[in-house]
Amino acid sequence: MKIKQQLENVLVASRKLNLVEAEKVAQILLELAKQARENTSFILDENEKDLARMDAQDPKFDRLKLTKDRIEGIASDIENVASLKSPVGKIIKETVRPNGLKISKISVAFGVIGIIYEARPNVTFDVFALCLKSGNACVLKGGSDAICSNQAIVSIIQKVLKKYNLDENTVSLLPAGREETNEMLRAHGYIDLIIPRGSQGLINFVRENASIPVIETGAGICHTYFDEFGDAEKGREIIFNAKTRRPSVCNALDCLIIHENRLGELPAFADKLSEENVMIYADEKAFKKLKINYPAELLFPASEESFGTEFLSMKMSIKTVADFDEAIFHINKYSSKHSEAIISEDTERIKSFRKMVDAASVYSNVSTAFTDGAQFGLGAEIGISTQKLHARGPMALEELTSYKWIIEGDGQVRPT
Repeated sequence: MKIKQQLENVLVASRKLNLVEAEKVAQILLELAKQARENTSFILDENEKDLARMDAQDPKFDRLKLTKDRIEGIASDIENVASLKSPVGKIIKETVRPNGLKISKISVAFGVIGIIYEARPNVTFDVFALCLKSGNACVLKGGSDAICSNQAIVSIIQKVLKKYNLDENTVSLLPAGREETNEMLRAHGYIDLIIPRGSQGLINFVRENASIPVIETGAGICHTYFDEFGDAEKGREIIFNAKTRRPSVCNALDCLIIHENRLGELPAFADKLSEENVMIYADEKAFKKLKINYPAELLFPASEESFGTEFLSMKMSIKTVADFDEAIFHINKYSSKHSEAIISEDTERIKSFRKMVDAASVYSNVSTAFTDGAQFGLGAEIGISTQKLHARGPMALEELTSYKWIIEGDGQVRPT
């Protein structure tokens, strides 16, 4: 099928969604969660075909990999989304004018949302669930790395749609080629919004080539600043969790910033990191402190490239600062505006950090690993927006709606 025809089919399907009741949407999502569980073996078999083509050392390998537990987590997220209140049709504002006109501002679906993403087949489930719940059809453009996984998942989704007499074009998976990406980015009149999820290179390509609105998500260069007033035990656990829980995801720690007065705590922090073979790129002061005990094969002098890098693996950098202002300067210089954290027991220092750091999610005394739609109580997320227009941070149901004005009258005409 030609891409244009595929997009036209999605557009038609999106219009039909305006008449689907919220109760039916919830039923479909609950059925999808059930089918995800029942088809776990099928999904994992197809996922294994994708994994076999990728080097296990590739940082994207963990993102590509599905397991029984991960599919169970996906199914639970779908059920969470099903249980949430629909964001569509909500009255945001209403007023009655002196002339009797009743004017209401009401939330509505965008229509068709396009998602371009790399080796993350879980996104296929997450995106569909959130789009359907918010009244949107979706066009998916996954990478070739995950083609078998994505085709399997979409086939399950479309079977569920057919069972409930919904147009199967409510979700559509485009071929994995570059030309299809270019057509998608120029699909004015067919796609209302493009959301790229993946590397900075992918996001830059989409932003520079799209002729339709784009919301940037995905790239996460995350810092944690251990302040001179930080609690060492809290810091040790937070840093370890932020770096090692899932290093291939966008909320993982990339750079530890440490006040020079607290360099004495660094060996204890690093000792725990060495348990997971974390490679450290340390500036001069930090390197000098670590070289005595940290494994030599895991410790390297930092270069300029060590900062402002999203490692997506068991690697991180360390920057020593003389004061709070230097820490803020470093973060704002290298941040991707995703998630930034401070570890401190000084209330005023924390308040200043919150005000001065420009990021979607700003933490105090907690791991950046919590930047996630489900962890924020939003259900599954469609991405983490790092920009400021329309949406910022985890994007879930409300962020997938726009609004329109409804004006009710009784014969009023505007005076000349």
